[in-house]
Formats: sequence, C-alpha cells, structure tokens
Amino acid sequence: MRSVEVQILGQSYAIKTDEDEAYIKSLARYVDEKLKEIYGVAPNISQTKATVMAAFGIADELFKLRIEHEDLDRLIEEKTKLLSGLLD
Repeated sequence: MRSVEVQILGQSYAIKTDEDEAYIKSLARYVDEKLKEIYGVAPNISQTKATVMAAFGIADELFKLRIEHEDLDRLIEEKTKLLSGLLD
C-alpha cells in the first residue's frame, strides 16, 4: 500500500491505497465537486451537514446505477433465452 495525497475543499488528505493514483485523485475531485455544489446552494451549512448531504447524493447515484445495472442484466438474460430458443 502507498499513500496518495488528495485535496478536498482545500484540505489535504493522505489516502492509503493499492489503487491507481489517478483513480484516487479522480474520486477526490468528484467528492470535492459534490461538496462545492452543496456549498454553492447553502453556503452557511455546517461541514458535517454538507458531508452527509454529499454522501446521500452519491449513495442515491449509486443505488440508481445498481437498479439500472440489474434491469440491464434481466434484459440480457431475457434476450439470451429468446435467442437460445430460436436456435433450438
């Protein structure tokens, strides 16, 4: 493992990881952008509330993508069964 230095809202964080440095920095930029969006709408919000709101927004994106992925998996399975039936 190595340490990757990232910046979020002007603060430095050392992230210990086996992941690619560019990937970790892109994650940090994403989190930084989400937090800046929240501060743009509510500049006086506490850091804790902004962090929770950013986490909630990111979790929402994740859950929607999971549902979309599951729907696509089901569609592929249905199409595969259909095509397999045509070959029989």
